[in-house]
Amino acid sequence: MTATAAIFVAMLAELFPNGISHYAIGGLFVGLGVAVIYLGTGIPAGASTFLESTLSYGSNLSRFQQYRPSRDWRVVFTVGIVAGAAVYALAFQDGIWTTDVQWWRLFAGGVLIGIGTRVGKGCTSGHGVCGVGSVSNASFVGVATFLLIAIGTAQLVQAVGVMP
Repeated sequence: MTATAAIFVAMLAELFPNGISHYAIGGLFVGLGVAVIYLGTGIPAGASTFLESTLSYGSNLSRFQQYRPSRDWRVVFTVGIVAGAAVYALAFQDGIWTTDVQWWRLFAGGVLIGIGTRVGKGCTSGHGVCGVGSVSNASFVGVATFLLIAIGTAQLVQAVGVMP
């Protein structure tokens, strides 16, 4: 093994102490899921759009009505995401709830992410998986911005001592 390869392997081991195989397998499943949705509908699978279409069942706001014609299959897909995660958690982990983070922090984070997806014109799944995968310049810029801001925010939160 060359010195460069050894350094790269050492860096990977430090960054991913539990290995990278589960990330690769998870990415494969995400990619396959996105491909199935795109091949079946011709529509990129962004999670924020799926949430908006689900909200069209309970809200009469025009914002949520734009996805009404396609909301049924989107809801099935959304339920599938939750069910898939639950099945995996029950089969390979200690149960469905696998975090020590307080519910209110998860809720507040979800609200902030929801606002961010609207302000940012989409979410990381739509831009990161579908947009970058289809070589969209706007998605490249969006993903780079999301990542830079997220890294900065995480560093700031850690620096002030906030813990789960």
